[in-house]
Amino acid sequence: MERPRKKLKRIEHPNHARFLTFSCYQQLALFENDAIKDVFVEELEVARERAGFGMFAWVVMPEHVHLLLWPRVEAWPVSRVCWLLKRGVARRVIGRWRELDAPVLDRLGSPPRFWQRGGGYDRNILGGTEFAEKMAYIHENPVRRGLAERAVDWRWSSARWYVEGEGLAMDRVEKPG
Repeated sequence: MERPRKKLKRIEHPNHARFLTFSCYQQLALFENDAIKDVFVEELEVARERAGFGMFAWVVMPEHVHLLLWPRVEAWPVSRVCWLLKRGVARRVIGRWRELDAPVLDRLGSPPRFWQRGGGYDRNILGGTEFAEKMAYIHENPVRRGLAERAVDWRWSSARWYVEGEGLAMDRVEKPG
């Protein structure tokens, strides 16, 4: 029996950064393959260009992702940004798995789902200390999990951009809040 899920209440505020976490279907490690992590990064860039949100930090983990962003455009609230990003990733990855008749499809329900239902975790970031804490949390996630020795070593994170200038560029705008 499936337990009832809490309903996520999003609070859209034009001057708040947002810390987001969303997970793969049933917490499966669907991002174990590097090519799939790369698809997420590509779709993150597409969503950012289309929706115009500010991006401060991100990381792809084996079964979830974290984002620290700022939805600057009223027409693109966080719920719509997440929909665009998650939809792009799911379509590409599940489409490829269908082409390959990949066994993982049997574990993803019918129709296959890439993402866990619901909105994930969403928190408005109100101040500089909390902003810095969330950014550090995002960048250190692969180190805490033993996936990398240093945050900058994990290719699927904005930590590399901050230290080495490599990867998806982050916004250097004055942080909201």
